[in-house]
Amino acid sequence: MALKLASIFFTMILVDNYVLAKFLGICPFLGVSKKLDSAVGMSLAVTFVMVVATAATWPIQMLLLTPDSGAWDLGYLQTIVFILIIAILVQLLENFLKKFVPALYKALGVYLPLITTNCTILGVTILNIDNGYNFIESIVCAAGAGIGFLVAMVLFSGVRRRVEQAVTPACFKGLPITLVAAAMTSLSFMGFGGIVEAIFRV
Repeated sequence: MALKLASIFFTMILVDNYVLAKFLGICPFLGVSKKLDSAVGMSLAVTFVMVVATAATWPIQMLLLTPDSGAWDLGYLQTIVFILIIAILVQLLENFLKKFVPALYKALGVYLPLITTNCTILGVTILNIDNGYNFIESIVCAAGAGIGFLVAMVLFSGVRRRVEQAVTPACFKGLPITLVAAAMTSLSFMGFGGIVEAIFRV
């Protein structure tokens, strides 16, 4: 069991990274990664929402939407229900940051409420169900996906700092060179394919 949980956790960070391998959550990845402190703050906020949203949505899916008894099947409401839960959690997080960490609240700006529509969080909650994970596996998967999001943001923040200091052709200045740098960062993670499975043979 421990090996399987470790495999899920590290796979989410290195192999199936939601940003660099599945290309979900690109908006905050490109928008907030310019400064390291805001990148870390956003990543921690996303990780928190991801784990708590998974802890809330998994039992709702299994007990209310598609119960084992088969008495009813409300699975078609999954996306709506999950988005509502994520929106409530983001609102609570926004109020908390506004009151207790105003500097981070101001640094994240418009990207904080956009966590609600961050497809990474919705993707994690839905894919946990689709992959057939139990509750503990879902929480570990969400935590791994959040740490993977943090790793991607911190790495890309460093890459962007180096790119801004470099001399680039006029046609690549701004967004084009940022997208090229993002693609190169994503390609670097392809080297981890197969490593986790080889280490944690489950």
